[in-house]
Amino acid sequence: MSEAFKIADRPIGRGYTPFIIAEMSGNHNQSLQRALEIVEAAAKTGAHALKIQTYTPDTMTIDLDEREFHISDPNSLWAGTSLYKLYGEAYTPWEWHKPIFDRARELGIIPFSTPFDDTAVDFLESLDVSCYKIASFENTDLPLIRRVAATGKPLIISTGMATVAELDETVRAAREAGCKDLILLKCTSTYPATAANTNILTIPHLRELFGCEVGLSDHTMGIGVSVASVALGASVIEKHFTLSRAEGGVDSTFSMEPAEMEQLVVETERAWQALGQVSYGPSEAEKKSMQFRRSLYVVQDMKAGDFLTKDNLRAIRPGLGLPTKYLEHMIGKTVKRDVKRGTALDWHLVV
Repeated sequence: MSEAFKIADRPIGRGYTPFIIAEMSGNHNQSLQRALEIVEAAAKTGAHALKIQTYTPDTMTIDLDEREFHISDPNSLWAGTSLYKLYGEAYTPWEWHKPIFDRARELGIIPFSTPFDDTAVDFLESLDVSCYKIASFENTDLPLIRRVAATGKPLIISTGMATVAELDETVRAAREAGCKDLILLKCTSTYPATAANTNILTIPHLRELFGCEVGLSDHTMGIGVSVASVALGASVIEKHFTLSRAEGGVDSTFSMEPAEMEQLVVETERAWQALGQVSYGPSEAEKKSMQFRRSLYVVQDMKAGDFLTKDNLRAIRPGLGLPTKYLEHMIGKTVKRDVKRGTALDWHLVV
């Protein structure tokens, strides 16, 4: 099974609070100032990392607005444009990477990126990124995976659309090329995704199959799916992040706003804390509450030799008398001495 490791100075693993990644993607809306404001907002939420994407329209596709290069699906968020134009709107200019990374590091948040080709990996290496992310759509691009794995840095791979056979090839390629610290993120590659098609029971299965850290790349709305995934062993959560959905952007529709991201950080940590271990019996914190259990009390004044009856012996709070399981056993017994109303029954009081 996987052992804990670090991304920058942050430990990753089930023994630590979930690692929360705020994905900027194209939500900067082609403004460096807005990009830096997103970094600052992410840091304030308590997110641990800020991720961007490193590509240009020309490293992704060709400039053609017809046939399969035109997005014609009426249900797509990006219907009516071409792939090339979409990537031109969404990409993060490479000259912005350093100021974005510098600002993140100043604020104590870990910056990294998703490369889409070898030139992007070379560029990100020059910026000394702490780890890499492979997007779902590239998780079968074995040459790219080998190139990234060869850096020896932790590698996060989204598993959207991949079959078990494809993931096996991917993981083998990464490990054979030098990747020691691997995280697989359960991902549903629809935008947005619904809770019903997220299938987070896959998370512990991924851990078992591949012996690595696991998490969730979450495109659903809200935080419920992410919180639930922590209960299933997710040690990493990635969510798209924006300053305001109302201000638009290529990914804004399914991105979290700052108040939501802050809630995600808090609630995933609570979910992780709640896991604890298999435990029965009173915890240390519960021991004071034991006194409020029911127990057997004499509820009428009694003289020595009187019989205990259902009228003068009751199961009431607090819990300082004999356990209530002895009630029937005690009915009909006599008391050895005078007993005042409100006396906790114990074995020494009866004959």
